[in-house]
Parts: sequence; C-alpha cells; structure tokens
Amino acid sequence: MLSRTGPAGSSAPRTYSRWASLVVLCAGTLMTVLDGNIVTVAMPAVQSDLGFSAASLAWVVNAYLIPFGGLLLLVGRLGDLLGRKRMFTAGLVVFTAASVLCGIADGQGTLIAARALQGVGGAMTSAVVLGMLVALFPEPREQGRAIAVFSAVGAAGGALGTFLGGALTQALDWHWIFLINLPIGVLALVAALRILTPDKGAGLDAGADYPGAVLVTGALMLTVYAIVGAGQRGLGGTLALGALALALFTGFTVRQARAARPLLRLRLFRSRTLTSANAVQILMIAGMYGFQYIGALYLQRVFGFSELLTGTAFLPAPVAIGALMLTLSARTVARFGPYRVLLGGLALITAGLALLGRAPTEGAYITDVLPALLLLSAGFAAAMPAVTGLAMSGARAEDAGLASGLFNTTQVVGGSLGLAVLTTVAASRTGRLTAAGEHVVAATADGYRLAFTVATAVAAAALILAAALLRPRRALSDPANVNSLLPNGYTSPLNSGRKLS
Repeated sequence: MLSRTGPAGSSAPRTYSRWASLVVLCAGTLMTVLDGNIVTVAMPAVQSDLGFSAASLAWVVNAYLIPFGGLLLLVGRLGDLLGRKRMFTAGLVVFTAASVLCGIADGQGTLIAARALQGVGGAMTSAVVLGMLVALFPEPREQGRAIAVFSAVGAAGGALGTFLGGALTQALDWHWIFLINLPIGVLALVAALRILTPDKGAGLDAGADYPGAVLVTGALMLTVYAIVGAGQRGLGGTLALGALALALFTGFTVRQARAARPLLRLRLFRSRTLTSANAVQILMIAGMYGFQYIGALYLQRVFGFSELLTGTAFLPAPVAIGALMLTLSARTVARFGPYRVLLGGLALITAGLALLGRAPTEGAYITDVLPALLLLSAGFAAAMPAVTGLAMSGARAEDAGLASGLFNTTQVVGGSLGLAVLTTVAASRTGRLTAAGEHVVAATADGYRLAFTVATAVAAAALILAAALLRPRRALSDPANVNSLLPNGYTSPLNSGRKLS
C-alpha cells in the first residue's frame, strides 16, 4: 500500500509515502463518516420536501445502515482475498456515484434506493481501512500515532457532519448534504489510484465460502434491520427477527467450522483482546451515537435552535477531539498503555452523559450542554484510539481486513442499537407525559433526559466490561518495548501474528 520505495537497492518504504497513504485513507473515511451524521440535522427539511411520514422518514437512515452494517464483514474478508486497495477504490466509486443520486433525488423511493447504494459503497470503503493502516504502520509506536490520526478524523468528522448538515441545509438546501461528497470522492479516488500501491490478495481460493457469505450477510442485515425498526415494529416482531438472525448466525458458525475454505476463520475470536474490545465498543458507540442524534434534536426542539445554530453548537466537539487525539492520544497510550487510557476515556464519557441527564428544561447551552459536550469529546478522544489499537492487535496479518470489517461492524451495530433504544425511550416518556397534559416542550425535554440517563448506564457498563475483560495479564518489564502500545501479553499482528506465552 505504498507508492514509493526507498533508495535504489533498498526495499524500505519512505516515511512520507506511508503518511501520504494515511491521508488518502482518512479522506475516504471522512466522506463516509460525514454522511453518517450530516443527514441528522437535515431530516426535517427532507421530510417537508419529499413528504415523508414520521415513520417512513427513518428509512432515510435505515436504508443506509442495513447494507452498510450487513456487508462490512463480507467485504472486509473479500479485501483480504482480492486486494484491499481494489476494494477501497471500488467503494469510493460506488459511494460517490450514490451520493450524486441522493443529491438529485426528487422522490422518496429514489432517495431510499440511493441511500442503500451508499451503504454498499460505504461498507466497501470502510471495511478494509484499518487493515491497510496496520499494514502501513507495523511498528507499534508509529501505528499508535497513525491510529490516533485516523480516529481523530473519524470522530471529529462525525461532529463536523452535524455542523455541515445545518450550514448546507440552511444556506442552500438538503440536496447539498449529499452533493458535497462528489468533490471529496473524486479527489480521494484520484489520490488513492496514484498513491496506494496495489496489494496482492490471497485469492478467492483461500476463502471463497459462498454459502457462508450468504448466511453471515443475511444475519447481519437482519440484525441491523431488527434493531433500527424496533420502535415501529414492537417487541414481538423484533424478538422474532432477532431469533431468525441468531439462527442464521448459528448456521454460519457451523458452516465455518466445517468448510474447507471458510470465509471467516473462527480462530479470530480466540483472541480475548479482540473479542472484548469489540464488545466494549458496541456499548461505547451506543451511548455516543445516541447522544449525537438526540443531542441535535434536544437543541432544536427544547432550546429552539435553528439547523445552523445546532451545527455550530456541536463545533467544539470536533475541535476538542482533533486537538486531543493529534497532540496527546498516541503519547498518552504509549506512556500509560491502552487499557488505562480506555478506562479514563470511558469514565469521562459516563460523566458527560450523566450531566446531560440532569439538564433542566429551562437550561442554557453554555452552562448545561457545553461542559458535557467537552467531557464527551475528551473521553472519546482518549477511548477511541485505545479500543481501536486493542481490537486490531488481536488479529493476524492475513486477517487484518477481516478484523477491520468486524471492528466497523460492531460500530454500526452499537450505533444502531443506541439509536433504536434511546429514541424509543425518549419517545415513550414524552408520549406518556404529553397524554397526561404536560406541555410539549417540557415533556420532550424529560424524554431526552431519560434517554441520556439510559446512555449513562450503557457507558458505565462499557467501563465495567473493559475493566473486567481487558485488564493486562502481566506487566511489561520495559515500557519502551516495541509492543508497549499493545495489550500486555500480545505482540504486533504484523510482527508474529500470535499471542505471547
């Protein structure tokens, strides 16, 4: 994945070419992350323009999440088999073309279909990025810095999307929240073709398990569909879909254990670190993604902020996240280890959500929202690079694309789960209070406070889980050891690909 090599006779890559490759990967990631959040603030405008009902409007988000979450694991493995650069660039093409279709959509069906195609492209692009990153930076300290940069772009880009969504919707119209992806996508594609060197995948014969691919993709799509539609479907229907998804996952697991060329090597889950880090991420993202969505609605419906003012109110988040991740994150992880940094970050996230759960109806942004926003930003800036490094450290080199797809899959599942649960909790509380005669604004505020309280409990559960399952097994004798960024007892996946004794 390097564009150049060192001096004649040397196969060592030049440092600047690796960092240039990182910029390309970050640009592709930024586009998909922006799209995931930029839609939030524009939803009322989309509903008004295209005539969506309150229930059908959710499909503007769901149509993207279902193929995105369902395909991540499959395309991550296909990236290992066919070449990660090939998968990344193809994803850029699909995502950019779909964004244009979204931007020119003049009907509900067209927009939803284009959003689904965006989800396919987003999965293709996102699933292989972390695998490419750890191959570019096998040395743990540089890998830690690269992960910090990548995480900063992703986290800050999410918050920046809220601002851009408000600014573009108010200054132009909602179509431009999608059309902005065209110049970003074209530039990223040109840069990727020039800078990223093709990598030779293992070939389809190394893992072309087509029945397994159908089972896992169907199971993941059904899981995301069950989660995102839980509020409209009810408990019975959601449990039935969940049971069907579980049956598909069971069939997939049996298939992988017996297949001669499995799509997913089950040994991947033998890594306590990889499995536990993904479980912690599900809970962490559930709380944070729910906050981003509900926080935007809270500012608009309780404080009466416009789209632009709502986006502006979120601007301190990307500034704080970017600054902390780029200046402190890698050094902090190198000094204290990812375990301690992750716990500290989760504690800050829990505290920030708890503050929002106590915000008064007649509160003020400066005193009741901004302090919580800064706590959440600092916590996420610490926790995200730490949990990313832990998750990727448990994978072998040949499974890096699959591990990357798995990590992104748990992000989508966590975000979908948080969004479904927290919005349902908020709507249920608001509906009961409104029916009892309480003022709409006060009832809405109370519903959002309850949602933030539930998010606090979810973040606290992530903290407890991380403390219990990711505790280092033994201390490293030398904190400057080349594997000091990884959990104790593990070495870099590109160094040996196995757990130390």
